[in-house]
Amino acid sequence: MTPPSRHITLKDLARELGVSTASVSNAFNRPDQLSPRLRERILSEAQRLGYQGPDARARTLRTGRSRIIAVVLAETLTYSLNDAVSSELLTGIAEVLDDHGHTLLLLSGRQPGSRQTSGTASMADGFIVYGLMPSAMLLNELPAQRPLVAVDFNIDGQPMVHIDNEPASHAIACYALATPPRRIGVLALRLTETPCNGRVTEEQPWLTAERTITRARLDGFHRAFEEHGIDPAAVPVWNIEENTHDICAPVIASILDLPDDERPDLLLCMSDRIALTALTLAEQRGLRIPEDLRLTGFDGIAEGQYRSRSVVVVPSRCTVSRSA
Repeated sequence: MTPPSRHITLKDLARELGVSTASVSNAFNRPDQLSPRLRERILSEAQRLGYQGPDARARTLRTGRSRIIAVVLAETLTYSLNDAVSSELLTGIAEVLDDHGHTLLLLSGRQPGSRQTSGTASMADGFIVYGLMPSAMLLNELPAQRPLVAVDFNIDGQPMVHIDNEPASHAIACYALATPPRRIGVLALRLTETPCNGRVTEEQPWLTAERTITRARLDGFHRAFEEHGIDPAAVPVWNIEENTHDICAPVIASILDLPDDERPDLLLCMSDRIALTALTLAEQRGLRIPEDLRLTGFDGIAEGQYRSRSVVVVPSRCTVSRSA
């Protein structure tokens, strides 16, 4: 056997094992191409001999591919990793990349220094862009002629992956409206052209469905209203700028603190986080669920499923991740 002290190359390892160099390379870079037993045998012997795997820099120079896929996030990295929906999406993407021997690179569209970010992006073989970017600058600086997929918004000329938001929100609203409410309120998520954390006025234009999935959710609500004889224009909408408890809470508190004859008894929320915040604040005020207040959510996060008294829809982020 080859002494462990010697510098081991891919060819050396292949010779020791009596397999092809392609099999050794696949064990590190394309595990789906090998049987689990053969891959484990190769990796175990590589570890014993101190072989770290194919040199990534040499492979990139030789093949022109880094086996890195970059996920470009519309939010900061901190927000994205703490947000239940974003983290579930990233988990699903990471699982797929692991299965195919690729590496995940995270980039934020809100990170200062776009030039540095775009330079890092040049290493990637392809891009998954998640969410509407605060600026088109970063997207314009991504290397051209590399695969790009948009998730939850449109980029002209590029493939897009998302759930069917309009039919899903329509189904949610129809379910809730089967028991006629006295007053309805909609809690939207980043739906206005200009920042707004509160009730939306007629002077504030909506973002289009091409730019945000929450507009498609609003369209689904409105279709359900019309089918139930409710004028969509008569239903107040409150916009939430960020899908976090701290940003949601003041807006929801202002709604729940309305007089009894003004407070909605049905709140259609565009995320589970918004619905869960409303549920917590309602319970703190002694409001009964669902007798005094009914809630719907959207996302299917784990915490929402534990709180069984809220009505939630459960689209799978892992499905979206794997499609991307």
